[in-house]
Amino acid sequence: MAKLYQRILTIAFLMLPLFADQVIGQSSNYTFQINDQLDERIYAIDRLTFYEDETNEMELEDILSPQVAGRLKINPDFNKHQFSTEKTYWVKVAIQKTPRSKKNWLLEFYDQTIDEITAFIPAETGFKEIQLGDKAPFGDRIFSHKNFHIPIENQSEGTDTYYFKIKSSQKADIRIAFRSYNRFIYYALNEYFLYGIFYGMILIISLYNGLIYLAIREIKYLYYVFYLLSVGTFAACVDGIAFQYLWPNQPEWNHPASGLSSFLIIVFALLFSTHFLNLKRRFPSMHRCFHILLIAKTLLFALGLLLHPILLEIQIYDIIPFFLILFSSIYVWVKGYSVARLFVVAYGILFLGVALKAMVHTAILPHSTVLYYSLHIAFLIEMLLLTLALGDRVKILKDNRDRAMLRSLRQAETNAKLKEKVNRELEERVNERTQELAHKNQLLLDYNQQILEKDEEIKRINALLDKDIWKLKSQIKENLQARITNKRMSYDDFAKIFPDSSSCLRYLEQVKWKNGFSCKACNHGKFSKSSKIFHRRCSRCGHIESATAGTVFHGIRLPIEKAFYLAYTVISEHDKLTLEELSNLLDLRVNAISSFRVKVKLQLEMKGTHQPEWEDIVLERSHELN
Repeated sequence: MAKLYQRILTIAFLMLPLFADQVIGQSSNYTFQINDQLDERIYAIDRLTFYEDETNEMELEDILSPQVAGRLKINPDFNKHQFSTEKTYWVKVAIQKTPRSKKNWLLEFYDQTIDEITAFIPAETGFKEIQLGDKAPFGDRIFSHKNFHIPIENQSEGTDTYYFKIKSSQKADIRIAFRSYNRFIYYALNEYFLYGIFYGMILIISLYNGLIYLAIREIKYLYYVFYLLSVGTFAACVDGIAFQYLWPNQPEWNHPASGLSSFLIIVFALLFSTHFLNLKRRFPSMHRCFHILLIAKTLLFALGLLLHPILLEIQIYDIIPFFLILFSSIYVWVKGYSVARLFVVAYGILFLGVALKAMVHTAILPHSTVLYYSLHIAFLIEMLLLTLALGDRVKILKDNRDRAMLRSLRQAETNAKLKEKVNRELEERVNERTQELAHKNQLLLDYNQQILEKDEEIKRINALLDKDIWKLKSQIKENLQARITNKRMSYDDFAKIFPDSSSCLRYLEQVKWKNGFSCKACNHGKFSKSSKIFHRRCSRCGHIESATAGTVFHGIRLPIEKAFYLAYTVISEHDKLTLEELSNLLDLRVNAISSFRVKVKLQLEMKGTHQPEWEDIVLERSHELN
């Protein structure tokens, strides 16, 4: 008997966790009860029964199985910030039906950005499946409304259990409202009415500022129009209005459009603020900072568009640009730019709205209707204040212009009186200067006569100098020719005549074409300058000929000034140098010196010249005949 009791106790302890799990699971379930006295009940995910599927492979049969069904529980510590885009969420909603109810009921999901919602609705045989979410075309919805709705069947007694499979590429706010049709219609009509006012004001203010831009062509108004349109598009994407009315058949545009519009809001806010506050002149360091922010935000947007879609959502760091705009506006206002006064108030309110929206989006603050629409309210107030700021700016600038015009008129009167006084003084001085100029003019005529006489003398002296210079040039040319033909010239003397390659090429050009140019290709005698120095181009056939062409120096690998001296040593009667001595003197290889000297001697032998002169080495026989 003792052993039997021991076995019973053992089995009881083993079964205790299973019973505990079952009790906890039942206590964690919440049932919506249809009650005509309560038209609406709204619950966030922390008050709903749900399960996180990390495998993303479970189906309804798996959720209904005993092994998984017990894991669907309420987690009061869970919030939107903990939502994982890598998991699938199964939400269970139990509804206790009341057939005597005189109202029709529905379930509504608030977050329009959820990608996929698969609703499993109880039917006579199993469950009926309905696909919802912003990845499905808008026309597939049961109700033509921006939110997602599931009608509730209430024809019989009992409790129906609805399952929802939720998957989203961005953080979703799983919030379910259980409300009657009457409440839904009342709420929807009022909401769309307010949306109409909001978007209508955006369009009207955009049109107004667009017309101002066309009238005065100030770029800040155009930036402001683009900023307003970006705000309207972003709000429409967040509200689901854009999907409903702009691209109902392109659900794939929802996420990129929201990210693009939020990106454009920051871009045009920075550009508009830069021009409105004139930061380039009044706050240059912040002007450069704004450009850095534009580049950084553009890179983040591109990264989100291509690799990480989560970067397209509103992040906590998105308040940084608006904080810097607010800071810079306060700075220039304190520095005396009174135009920025309403701008400071506008962006102060917008900064508060953006901060609240970002903190709600990241679940730092709990959800509420006012906080959810804080950005809409802030945008609306900011639009009105910025429009007033633009008008106030025009008023201030007009007052400044009127004061400037008044000062100009007073200054003009003072200038007129001063002008009369100055004109009288000028007339007196003009008379004095006229007499003085007449006297000096006579002196200039006398000096001019003397200059003409001196000019004649200078011309005579210049003529004599030109004659002397011509004689001197002739003597220098004869002396140069004599020195070249002197066969007893040393290397130092030779290097003074041909110190570099340019002097050698210039000498070749003068000697080769001293009797005129003749094209080797067509014998044409006219030429034009080539793009290369010491080259000539035939005017008829275009053949280009260098100064070295047809000479022993064409195509050599030695420096031409050293080749000149090696060629000269062939005919030189000075002390004969050995190949080693020439190699040390010219810093060339013995083989290179020997090969070139042999080449020169072969050319002289081919010409049949027994007592060669310098030009016999330089020129071919054809050039000697020219």
